[in-house]
Amino acid sequence: MEVIMIIGANLPNIPWQERPQGCNDIVWRYSNNPIIHRHQIPGANSIFNSAVVAKDGAFVGIFRSDDKAMQQHLFLGKSQNGIDWDIEHDPMPLFNQKEEQVGVACGYDPRVCWIEDRYYVTWCNNYHGPTIGVAYSYDFKKFYQLENAFLPFNRNGVMFPRKINGKYMMFSRPSDNGHTPFGDMYLSQSPDMEHWGYHRYVMKAEGWAWTKIGAGPIPIETDEGWLLIFHGVGTTCNGMIYSMGAAILDIDEPWKVKYRCKPFIFHPEEIYECVGDVPNVTFPCATLQDAATGRIAIYYGAADTVVALAFTQVDELIKYIKDNAL
Repeated sequence: MEVIMIIGANLPNIPWQERPQGCNDIVWRYSNNPIIHRHQIPGANSIFNSAVVAKDGAFVGIFRSDDKAMQQHLFLGKSQNGIDWDIEHDPMPLFNQKEEQVGVACGYDPRVCWIEDRYYVTWCNNYHGPTIGVAYSYDFKKFYQLENAFLPFNRNGVMFPRKINGKYMMFSRPSDNGHTPFGDMYLSQSPDMEHWGYHRYVMKAEGWAWTKIGAGPIPIETDEGWLLIFHGVGTTCNGMIYSMGAAILDIDEPWKVKYRCKPFIFHPEEIYECVGDVPNVTFPCATLQDAATGRIAIYYGAADTVVALAFTQVDELIKYIKDNAL
């Protein structure tokens, strides 16, 4: 098999579990899922669709929790091993450039991305409808909120981990004020993280994901291009099913899709993925990857209720995408 290189840091301590004997799946589950349960924060109804990054030899994260009034907030968490998490009980505070607290992070489905000298957080914020909120932090202790990236209605704002051709880049999925009749994925560019434009069309909802698609974790840079894991949704007579797909994008013009995998790579099958507040959901929001071994750990929300973990190997996944491309 061709050796595919992840371009990034060596992270030998990321969570990992070998593929179970007899399993032929390209992505396989952690045997002790879910790793975060719905009531791990006092007053929580659910904890899911959350973002994780490596920091100082350990791991930090931002977790979505919906309370029992169905209010959505973001919470900070930390872990030594990426599996056992200590999550703060108060929502993440947000500050302005004058060091004044302007509120707490209200919203859902965060992503976290290290770029140059700081961590950027994007999430689905509310401004007369869903849009993409942006904040940054140097140390995961204080977060400074920037302007919303886009007009409503928009979801799934996912950054790239470096500038490309001198610009920051972010995926999004424009929508309306209902539950996403618009289903296609776009990319926008910015010189300064404040002004977004140069919009480019990326991928349409089709195949098994005929209802909608949206970027999942931060894209992974490889010597084959950007590896993108996304969520795709198909609507059946029994409701929506959220599965995971994968694609390889051009390294310099990432709105250009080199390969898009025709089959999904992961699908709701286990009880904790099929039974919960929203049945039949596997929603990826973060990965940890080790450049030395090519190992990738995927964090995903299950049934909009809990957080679970899955694994894949970069060379195997990219070969699978290319062998099964649309």
